[in-house]
Amino acid sequence: MTAAFARRSPAAVALALATVYLVWGSTYLAIRVTDRTMPPFLMSSVRFLIAGAALYIFAARGRARPSWQEWRAAAIVGAALLLVGNGGVAWAETRLESGLAALIVAIIPLWVALMDRLFFGRRLSTTAIAGLVVGFAGVALLVRPGDGGDVVAMLVLVATTSAWAGGSLYARGATLPESPLLAAAMQMLAASLFLGIFGLATGEASGIHADSFATKPVIAFVYLVLVGSLIAFSAYAWLLKNVRISVVSTYAFVNPVVAVALGTLFLNEAIGWTTVVAGAAIVVAVVLIVTARTPVQRPVAGAASEPLKAAA
Repeated sequence: MTAAFARRSPAAVALALATVYLVWGSTYLAIRVTDRTMPPFLMSSVRFLIAGAALYIFAARGRARPSWQEWRAAAIVGAALLLVGNGGVAWAETRLESGLAALIVAIIPLWVALMDRLFFGRRLSTTAIAGLVVGFAGVALLVRPGDGGDVVAMLVLVATTSAWAGGSLYARGATLPESPLLAAAMQMLAASLFLGIFGLATGEASGIHADSFATKPVIAFVYLVLVGSLIAFSAYAWLLKNVRISVVSTYAFVNPVVAVALGTLFLNEAIGWTTVVAGAAIVVAVVLIVTARTPVQRPVAGAASEPLKAAA
């Protein structure tokens, strides 16, 4: 652990991780409930508009206005994490059960490890490579045709996880405000604009009617705004700035457990053996990847050695 990370309070890190673990695990249930009556992209747009505006007002007090470069970086991260990532999840849950969606989203650390290797040159240990193989085998088992699930929706989720991973990797070195809360607010505001444009362009406005504002969907929507966005996403943004991304990624093997349990309890979602086996493979793969040690780069004879870049 670098000196910068070592200065962070262990209690603060533990609280932020617990928040992301539990809250994001429960948001799959909330999204599934809102999807029953609310258009997914427009719902997500309003969700992030409210949460982003409230957080921006709070976080921007006494600070200089964000620069154009900071807004551009926030827009890129917001597009990857919230337009493609979260918006894709909201759309996919109109066709998939919440627990199954959470299991597929759990492969984010696999993408992080793979992209870190391909684009940033970070070496992978044998354990991490084994995790990649096991994890993607689990995904293949989940999304194979003829298993009763919506293959298109599952493939969309696989694509959204790669966008979330890429956005997270980009965020660790992007020109974002020093305040994680302000950065999170800007990302949500940018994503809200993108989601709104996409939702209107795909005709979602025609899907808004009186039943969209039934009691249960409204309660779920308020939960997504206040807890899922304002609290949990802010905690995630703080973690990206203060903790190694391999540690942050551990939420991916807790979220599906929470999501499957809540989906079974409140929505009577069925869990088949295929889902159990594939889900177990994905969770094991994530554990292997996030706990694997990074191989030490041996210096070449006659050349000055350089330290490996640490993942933020």
